[in-house]
Amino acid sequence: MFYDLNVPYSPDDPEAPHTLNFLAELGYTTVALSQTLTGKLPSSVSPPPLPPNPPKTLQLLTRLNLTLSDPAQNQRLNNLTQAYDIVALRPTNEKTLLNACTNLECDVISLDLSVRLPFHFKFKMLSAAISRGIRLEICYGPGVTGSGLDARRNLIGNAMSLIRATRGGRGIIVSSEARRALSLRAPWDVINLTCVWGLSQERGKEAICEEARKVTALARLKRTSWRGIVDIVHGGEKAKHEKPIAKQKGQAQSTASTEPGTITDTLKRKASLGSESVAEEAEKPLSKREMKRRAKKARLGSQGEDAS
Repeated sequence: MFYDLNVPYSPDDPEAPHTLNFLAELGYTTVALSQTLTGKLPSSVSPPPLPPNPPKTLQLLTRLNLTLSDPAQNQRLNNLTQAYDIVALRPTNEKTLLNACTNLECDVISLDLSVRLPFHFKFKMLSAAISRGIRLEICYGPGVTGSGLDARRNLIGNAMSLIRATRGGRGIIVSSEARRALSLRAPWDVINLTCVWGLSQERGKEAICEEARKVTALARLKRTSWRGIVDIVHGGEKAKHEKPIAKQKGQAQSTASTEPGTITDTLKRKASLGSESVAEEAEKPLSKREMKRRAKKARLGSQGEDAS
């Protein structure tokens, strides 16, 4: 199963159906349609309606990208987690990146690696986010087509720095952030691209398969449980089609009194059935091993009597 968790989407975009069909042809199975917000959030935020008649092989998710420029910015992340399937943060400076890695509740930290970043990645900062279940995202779309040599150079250099800071690419996912179908790449092309950045082929495949699946699973746990720890499961409730135990017992007694020879009668004759089974076991022929044991016992007994 291949995942692409960052596909920009708007309901009035005429290219959206073509992009989804091309993703299905390339072999992707789960796609997150993203909406980007910058600055202060409006009073009510809700995901846009999903496109009609999507490919049947695609599972569509909703995602919100928040651009952080101020560490004191209140984003109401708990409410957004209930509205969207995935909540991603995009820090623009080192202070907001530190706040997102250590304090803020989100599912993904997505960095724009196609620009020159004013800070360096640190292992202690990034490992704090990975230990909290937050994944770091690399988007290859802005640095692949139509962005110029500077964007491609920045993408390769920043991706290599991020992989080096995470000690081999742990907790990294790769998405497209492609606004058109021409910017998309097949899953194995993306894996080859990660090898250019410094990831191994196994890590590259995990970035678009296993690590991306963990993002969706952990995000689902956050929505359906309390901090991903306590969950409400079905158990102990009486189903509508089940009858109370007392009524079942009363019905069993009434059937036993009206219909002789039923299951209750056989249960009452349990002792007689046990004696018959014992008699049957006694009539069974002895095995050769049992016959030898009894003969040896009788021989030893006769020797003891002669000695006395």
